[in-house]
This record gives sequence, C-alpha cells and structure tokens, in this order.
Amino acid sequence: MAKDPDSGKTAGGTVDGLVKGLAPDWGPFAQIGGTARTVIQAIMAAVILVLLGRALLGLVHLRVGNSQHDTVQVKQGQKELAGSLVAAFVVASLGTLFTIVYGMGI
Repeated sequence: MAKDPDSGKTAGGTVDGLVKGLAPDWGPFAQIGGTARTVIQAIMAAVILVLLGRALLGLVHLRVGNSQHDTVQVKQGQKELAGSLVAAFVVASLGTLFTIVYGMGI
C-alpha cells in the first residue's frame, strides 16, 4: 500500500486505523511526544477496562437481584451498569471531545 507522505499513514484504510480509537494522535495530542501519548493511551485503556469490569459487576447484581426477587439489588445493578457504560463511552470519546474543543479555540 502506498503511504501518504503528509500524514505518514497508508492509503486504502487498514485494520490499524479502526483499532486506534484509544490512540489520540490528532489535534492537541499531535503536539505531545510519543511517550506521553503512550501514557495517555495506557491510562484510557485501563480506565475503560475498569469501567467494563464495573458494568459486569452491575450485571451480576441485576441477575442475582432478579433471581432473588430483590428490587433494591436490581436497581443498584441497573444504576451501576448504566453509569459504567456511559462513563466508558465518555472516556472512549475524550480524544474527539478534546479535538472539538481545541478546534473551536483556534
């Protein structure tokens, strides 16, 4: 595949382009070094893994609450599941949000 000399990315789209959702390398993130970008990627990935773990815990609360007919545990599971998934979505889209705010400031 031919490389685009301006961006350094291959033309034609690859799987690499799809899995870089947690790899901010545009807008304000383009100005930081490679080590800082790697740290940001690792922190974002860790936070998303923790949030998905909390979502699984909320799902367990939901299942146990339903099996025991415990409405309090069901509500707790619903809140934990919804909150974790919303937070995971926000963390995953932080790169886009920062880029939009950065673009509006320029």
